[in-house]
Amino acid sequence: MQVEMKGITKAFGENKVLKGVDFSLHSGEVHALMGENGAGKSTLMNILTGLHKKDSGEVLINNEERVYANPKEAEENGVSFIHQEMITWPDMTVLENMFMGKEIRNKLGWVQRREMEKKAESVFSELGIDISFDRTMKTLSVGQQQLIEIAKTLLNDAEVIIMDEPTAALTDREIRTLFKIIRQLQKKGVALVYISHRMEEIFEISDRVTVMRDGVSISTKATKDTSYDEIVRHMVGRDLEDYYPEMDNSQGEAVLEVRNLTHHPDYEDISFTLHSGEILGFSGLMGAGRTEIMRGIFGIDKIDSGDIYLDGEKIDIRTPNDAVKRGMGFLTEDRKSEGLILDFSVRDNVSMTAFEEFSKGGWINKKEEEEFVDLLIKRLTVKTAHMELPVGALSGGNQQKVVLAKWIGAGSRVLILDEPTRGVDVGAKREIYNLMKELAERGVGIIMVSSDLPEVIGVSNRVLVIHEGTISGELKREELSEERIMTLAVTPNNL
Repeated sequence: MQVEMKGITKAFGENKVLKGVDFSLHSGEVHALMGENGAGKSTLMNILTGLHKKDSGEVLINNEERVYANPKEAEENGVSFIHQEMITWPDMTVLENMFMGKEIRNKLGWVQRREMEKKAESVFSELGIDISFDRTMKTLSVGQQQLIEIAKTLLNDAEVIIMDEPTAALTDREIRTLFKIIRQLQKKGVALVYISHRMEEIFEISDRVTVMRDGVSISTKATKDTSYDEIVRHMVGRDLEDYYPEMDNSQGEAVLEVRNLTHHPDYEDISFTLHSGEILGFSGLMGAGRTEIMRGIFGIDKIDSGDIYLDGEKIDIRTPNDAVKRGMGFLTEDRKSEGLILDFSVRDNVSMTAFEEFSKGGWINKKEEEEFVDLLIKRLTVKTAHMELPVGALSGGNQQKVVLAKWIGAGSRVLILDEPTRGVDVGAKREIYNLMKELAERGVGIIMVSSDLPEVIGVSNRVLVIHEGTISGELKREELSEERIMTLAVTPNNL
């Protein structure tokens, strides 16, 4: 299938998202679509699949103008979109998820399970997937769920598959499996649009790269004919020198102490100290227990045993509210369900942790609240038409900035950041790193959980590596390297 989009424009009210975008896709190619958060990448693909209607421009499918009425019609015609936030029915089986709304039935309306299994088996065999049809989706890893989504597209004889940040939550092994399947699909003539902020993946898997900036397509090149620096320059409109800021190793007194924290079976005997002005990195393989440890510290999940000290005082944190009252903040890995109220405005989300700053006697000073929120929006360069816009309407990276703004506005003294730059573009990453440095210089103690090893090395003053729920090692800044971190990540701490 050949796809060509010419001069596509789209506005949501006063917000002009696309201002004349050109994009093409050839059979059997992987075409990377890159740009900062809010550049319009997802909107462009949502127009292709019929979720949004273009304001102007042309969409040509095999040289004929075509506009799909909705994503279902696009799927029926071979164009599928695998979104970053996958939509699954967690308590239903793999087979039920694959055929949801498309069940094979006989003349009497009875579901023909065996026929469905045969069709699914054929696709699984083609992709090399070995997952029981009877397993419920909630028992699968994110990577396995991703494979099921790909298999679903092939049930519809997909000729175009759009993948939005497909590796954001995958392990290295799952990424390798995904790339193997992508190459198999290419050989069949399937065309893929690959939306990602991970530069190393773009150069490994794509044939061409289109860069968007502020709703305009800036450039399209063969991947082999471009470079990391050129793509970054096109994305942000400038060169990004010193990608990671120079970190200051000077630190203050211990602000947070964790002693023998245990919650079976996730983690055991976790002890460490965080100093004011320090960025303490937590690294390890996915599933090692890093996030679970942070949830225990913040009171989201109960702990079995262990003690937590703040400024030398033993404290009892049973709920997140207890942690917030003590001056702690937590940017969670799952910003949509745990970090934001998507239907609320940007203003409400930013100010919800800091009402005491602009309220007296239970009454909120609206003017002071708006000034407070406006200051944080500008400081974090949140791209939004206005602060009353629902936060769910923002791009993923800008939603991440709103969560950060919420905790900065709360005046947190200890800030836990779990995957703070996941799904965030290269320019916004640099802004977040600079903000972390600025907060540390003000004396905030920061814990950063990250699966991005260059990020861990570039930003942390010190790194603790987690292996199967225990601390397998500690590395000072001058000792940091990817090899040392990975060795500790796969090695029990008693070896």
